Amino acid sequence: MVQYFCSNPASRAVCWPMVLSTFSHYSAIHLLANMFVLHSFLSGAVASLGKEQFLGLYMSAGVISSMSSYFHKSLIKKPGFSLGASGAIMCLLGYVCTEYPETKLTIIFLPLFTFPAAAAIKVIMAVDAAGVLLGWKFFDHAAHLGGAACGITWSYWGNAYIWQKREPLLHWWHKLRGGSVK
Repeated sequence: MVQYFCSNPASRAVCWPMVLSTFSHYSAIHLLANMFVLHSFLSGAVASLGKEQFLGLYMSAGVISSMSSYFHKSLIKKPGFSLGASGAIMCLLGYVCTEYPETKLTIIFLPLFTFPAAAAIKVIMAVDAAGVLLGWKFFDHAAHLGGAACGITWSYWGNAYIWQKREPLLHWWHKLRGGSVK
């Protein structure tokens, strides 16, 4: 578990854990919290991106957020384990909040208090930036920032400049498997 499902820049295995750590969690509460947030933003992200682009973005974000964590830990010279889906989920949060900035969000314990998605992602990223600068250890703030930056970047440039260039391969794949192209 520690060798392949925990991301750590000091580990002998550094590539596979960047992907596999996205699927491991410290505890049931950690897993439930991540899955609640994922469920909250999943339908909007899949509706906007489509299933294939969503999966590609989510998996890429897992690696990018792990790499952000690696860079931060190497920079401060404090290696340590990271695991969980929150970096990839932050990518979805960044993407959805950028694509739909006026969407009203709420906090589960304060349902009467609503705020626009654009404000939510700014506050979350500010808290994570403070966490990186002040050395807070409760979350992997560097992974969260890397994931959010990935989602925001994809919202502005990914679909237009990366995803659309994959069309010929996608058409070939759908024809090969006998499905329709959307």
